[in-house]
Amino acid sequence: MKLIIFILLFVFSINCFSQIDGVTINPLKISDRQYEETALTKYLNEAKWNVLFPNRHGRLSKNTTKKSKDFYSFKSFVAAARFFPGFISGNVVTQKRELAAFLANIAQETSGGWNEAPGGYFKWGLYYVEELEDSTKNKYADYTKLKYMPVPGKSYMGRGPKQLSWNYNYGQFSEAWYGSKDTLLIHPERLAEDPVLSFASAIWFWMTPQFPKPSCHDIMTGKWNPTPYDLQKGRVPGFGATVNVINGGVECGLGKDLEKTAHRYRYYLYFCKYFKASAGENVNCMNQKPFGQ
Repeated sequence: MKLIIFILLFVFSINCFSQIDGVTINPLKISDRQYEETALTKYLNEAKWNVLFPNRHGRLSKNTTKKSKDFYSFKSFVAAARFFPGFISGNVVTQKRELAAFLANIAQETSGGWNEAPGGYFKWGLYYVEELEDSTKNKYADYTKLKYMPVPGKSYMGRGPKQLSWNYNYGQFSEAWYGSKDTLLIHPERLAEDPVLSFASAIWFWMTPQFPKPSCHDIMTGKWNPTPYDLQKGRVPGFGATVNVINGGVECGLGKDLEKTAHRYRYYLYFCKYFKASAGENVNCMNQKPFGQ
């Protein structure tokens, strides 16, 4: 009997916990963090969410999924945020800026807006769950990342508020959430099916540094101190650096702003105005070389 119990406990430990660089990771999905308080509700509620994102995915009959009539609901956002109690932290101004920066980036990543859109461009954030690009052409599969090898036939295209992309990001988030890299490497489509998981993927990316990049959270809360080399390359604290982390290879260091990048900045200023917070310095990244260069 004792042997059977030992075997069951051993199997459970393998399934529920992951070893990353010799450290046992308690998966977020089964952790007590889900009961934590979140500062998010200090600044937003469902009514305000409906004002900011009236055309989000699932609220329009032409833009629904079988999984959820309101995929990006405020309830799902709050449920995911509880797993990351450090999200939206610092003094009041810092909290408002971080929230504005997070919303600006996810709104632009998922935008269905255009310049003459009903209600204005800013009312069309969180419109898409999956990116529009044909996943048969770009599966976002990087076979040089041996620890997080792509699964044949699976696409790691952008999904969710952050539009999480590439197999190595799916694998890392899967380790943090499930305790196993394989869950989302095998089933990446779950990010487009589970609203809380989807929001959690965006917050996880926001909170997690990936060398040589700092985390967006550390940038917006003043915890990131640029190295002399960063400064030489124009990388300085501010909203622009979060854009650099998320899509710097495409949008930063060009000496000018792409249209979509300009929309990110405008979204940030829009949300800062909504929360009655100053935007701070270094809002753009046009003169910042991408991290790693």
